[in-house]
Amino acid sequence: MSKKIPEPDLNYLQRVLLEMLAIPSPTGFTDTIVRYVAERLNELGIPFELTRRGTIRATLKGRRDSPDRAIAAHLDTIGAIVREIHDSGRLGLSPVGCWSSRFAEGSRVSIFTDTGVIRGSVLPLLASGHAFNTAVDEMPISWDHVELRVDAYTYSRAQTCALGINVGDFVAFDPMPEFTESGYISARHLDDKAGVAALLTALRMVLESGQEPPIDCHPLFTITEETGSGAAGALPWDVSEFVGIDIAPTAKGQESHEHAVTVALQDSGGPYDFHLSRHLLKLACNQEIPVRRDLFRYYHSDAQSAIAAGHDIRTALLAFGCDATHGYERTHIDSLAALSRLISAYLLSPPVFDSDAHDHKGSLDDFSHQLEHDTQMENDTRVPAVDSLLGRPADEQQE
Repeated sequence: MSKKIPEPDLNYLQRVLLEMLAIPSPTGFTDTIVRYVAERLNELGIPFELTRRGTIRATLKGRRDSPDRAIAAHLDTIGAIVREIHDSGRLGLSPVGCWSSRFAEGSRVSIFTDTGVIRGSVLPLLASGHAFNTAVDEMPISWDHVELRVDAYTYSRAQTCALGINVGDFVAFDPMPEFTESGYISARHLDDKAGVAALLTALRMVLESGQEPPIDCHPLFTITEETGSGAAGALPWDVSEFVGIDIAPTAKGQESHEHAVTVALQDSGGPYDFHLSRHLLKLACNQEIPVRRDLFRYYHSDAQSAIAAGHDIRTALLAFGCDATHGYERTHIDSLAALSRLISAYLLSPPVFDSDAHDHKGSLDDFSHQLEHDTQMENDTRVPAVDSLLGRPADEQQE
């Protein structure tokens, strides 16, 4: 068995998670959460730089600096933006990120104007059972059928505009966090603040262990994952391995679990790298970390955006199990602990292939093998000899 990694500091993980949940950060409104995470990296003594818009690119030094690896979690969350101001003074919304208005109804929110913050609630257009009876249940579910009721004296478009509210103002949804004694953590925006907390905890574990990673690792904290671009343009280094950290839906038809870490083998962008994914699975097995394999059909990640940007890298995805993703989400501390442990084990593991240090020009000598055993080459459907397909006996073909 491999050398045991230290146990994660779960008090640190939960404190960091709770502090991040208190910071509104819908995509496009992430400056404050970027500053918070940068301060945590400073506390750990991990150097970093910021891109123009605020993606954090850090470096955990190893014994070798190239090719190196990157590991990414995203700071942005789903939210909304003011689309229009109705004659009633209420607000029409467009979603930021891909999520259903079904999960927005009844939420308390903050509207960030150019001059301040105004509170309100998101409600269906027919919001009173006493006034509309069963018609409330017959309303379609869409962003065209909800509105934001502003907590201010306003009953007209002019009055709302006078408050300083404008089209394009960001709307952040209250996280409503609850940490139970049984270990369950419920909140909005665990995607991906729980992943960020697990990554920061893992970095802390590695530093406190005194062990030196075999290769440089670049923790990335991205700010546009929910709208698709994520890690695109965030890799100035010679990265050969890229692991995304995100959320794993636990639902009917899924294998993920709230008490385990998930290695996702495919999402809507296609399969993840065969070798890197199995490297992570082997690490979990060696460290006795509870792990699940899963596929995600309606899902993209930072790893996918890095591939789409044209990077020639191996990608994999680690995720914490979570119920009701992009709704009122719930995970368990077991899953976050397992995620932190597997991240730490990965950071301290050797590269999947030393041969990734160079291109395979004119030679297959050190190129990878997916079929490693004779039994894997066996097939129930027998392939006829090539010669038989040419219509001539084999001995004539050899003349």
